[in-house]
Amino acid sequence: MKVYQAIAAIAGQMSKEGISKNRKNQQQGYQFRGIDDVYNALAPMLAAHNLVILPRMVGREVVERQTMKGGTLFYVTVEAEFDFVSAEDGSKHTVRTFGEAMDSADKATNKAMSAAYKYAAFQTFCIPTEGDNDADATTHEVAARPKAEPKAAVNMDDAATAIKESADLDFLKNVFGALYKAATADQRLELKKFYDTRKAEIEATMEAA
Repeated sequence: MKVYQAIAAIAGQMSKEGISKNRKNQQQGYQFRGIDDVYNALAPMLAAHNLVILPRMVGREVVERQTMKGGTLFYVTVEAEFDFVSAEDGSKHTVRTFGEAMDSADKATNKAMSAAYKYAAFQTFCIPTEGDNDADATTHEVAARPKAEPKAAVNMDDAATAIKESADLDFLKNVFGALYKAATADQRLELKKFYDTRKAEIEATMEAA
């Protein structure tokens, strides 16, 4: 399969030439390789070895967070697949990676896709990395999430009465659904018992009729 021959050839060439770290992180001062550096280094090698990389985003999640100074950060995670395809025989190997990025405007998704591509290339072609790659190496100043509001409790005496007075199955289901949403975990178990009992009574009445 030509795809593996091409990957091996590019990995061998990359081990000799590498990708220089010409960019510097302004906040933390480390040198790194940007996505453009990866494109510029790989493009001629991919062409020379008849290998193409076809990206496909299969998932995306976005969470809005707040900075310590009160600003807004959009934290995006993408799940991506990259088909490494040999143009010679059509053989293919798919690599799946994740990309994560934060941005205060509309670039978080773009950055996350670039990160996914960059690290798919790093890992496939064994390109050595250095810098902000270890999750324990840095700490972002993100404000704590607000505490979830406590779930409202249901008055069980009123709930039991409402369920017992339900005249038909449709009304019973609506009453039970509303109570279930507002109940605590322990109350839900008891509500289900009330529901099952009243449901059986209504069904028995219907059968007798």
